[in-house]
Amino acid sequence: MSLAFGVGLIALLGLSAIGMPIAFSIILSSVAYLAIAGQDIALAGEQILTGTYKSFILLAVPLFIVAANIMNAGTISDRLLSFCVAVVGRFRGGMGHVNVVASLIFSGMSGSAVADAAGIGKIIIQMMTKDGRYPAGYAAAITAASATIGPIIPPSIPMVLYALISNQSIGYLFLGGIVPGLVMGAVLMAMNWRIAKKRDIPLETAVAVRDLPGITLNAFPALLMPAILLWGIYGGVTTPTEAAGVAAAYALILAGVFYRTLSVKSLYEILVDSARSSAAVGLVIGGALILNFVVASENIPNQMADLLVGLDVHPLVFFLGVNVLLLALGAILDATTIILVILPLFLPSAEKLGIDLVHFGVIAVINCMIGLITPPYGILLFVINAVTDIPLGEIIREVWGFIVVLIGALLLLILVPDLVLWLPRVFGYAA
Repeated sequence: MSLAFGVGLIALLGLSAIGMPIAFSIILSSVAYLAIAGQDIALAGEQILTGTYKSFILLAVPLFIVAANIMNAGTISDRLLSFCVAVVGRFRGGMGHVNVVASLIFSGMSGSAVADAAGIGKIIIQMMTKDGRYPAGYAAAITAASATIGPIIPPSIPMVLYALISNQSIGYLFLGGIVPGLVMGAVLMAMNWRIAKKRDIPLETAVAVRDLPGITLNAFPALLMPAILLWGIYGGVTTPTEAAGVAAAYALILAGVFYRTLSVKSLYEILVDSARSSAAVGLVIGGALILNFVVASENIPNQMADLLVGLDVHPLVFFLGVNVLLLALGAILDATTIILVILPLFLPSAEKLGIDLVHFGVIAVINCMIGLITPPYGILLFVINAVTDIPLGEIIREVWGFIVVLIGALLLLILVPDLVLWLPRVFGYAA
């Protein structure tokens, strides 16, 4: 490691420690490296321009953000919740199950855990707490935990970012997330049932069977979105980026024309909010592109790969070690930073050790999502605290059980790669 890299690393840690946003910390520390190394600092701008404007993949990110925000603004979320209440609300822990199933469905539309938690999550927390059956902290905790499924079942903004750094197919990554997302939903519902039984939470009033067809028909246009996206991508009709555009257009038509719940003013506010969110992600991406150039200049990924292969580390030991590190980092860093800055360091090692990069990517994204609900950072905990005013301490006390079962699901998916790779192989992936 050179002196310039050491100074840049110290600058990155120092700037982050004093509270500077991670995107600016990365950019400034990388510029410091370039200056000390005697390289042209204009390389920083060149890397940002080259990496962003030449990447068609990245266009999917703002489009999925727009689609999610439109879904939240209209009555689409309400219709989906009514459908979920009718289907699973009748069982023990009914509203908790509704919470998880709603996240499973909404994840096929947004691709964002934060959009899930802030949108449909806020509504269902109010439903769970209005009659006092569920403690506010518990309602918030299961909402945060179920929102982690959002970026696992396609579409997925984090998987788009992983595809950018790994050159893997977005389509196969999306397919690889479907079964793991269902596994995560299953373990969360099992934990919810166990807690509801232990606390003797009363059963909900069951929706009459004769009302189910009408409720399903009311939600059917919204339920079609995941099917349209998957058919477009895997039927060869659209690329994943074009599918993101279709998702945004379909959400707009659904909310504005079919349901007529979207005004010109609210659409303007949605576009402004989406632009801000996209810009925030774009800044981190830009910083990561420069930092990745710095790391590549120092040849650090290849040195790490050669070292690990030379030590004859078993692939499973390496994989488990990386996941333990990611779980620790997830408690203090956001998912975008981990995917764009940390994961590129391990990709050459994973490839040389024979680890499938689609499996590696899906597992890494799941790991990052668990980090979103892990204290002390746990951005989803802060998001729900901000939109509901439920004390953060109450949420944290209730969330640990869900973190444990999600880590258990993560371990199962690491040890049984076929749970991730089965669907991609069905559609032609040669692992």
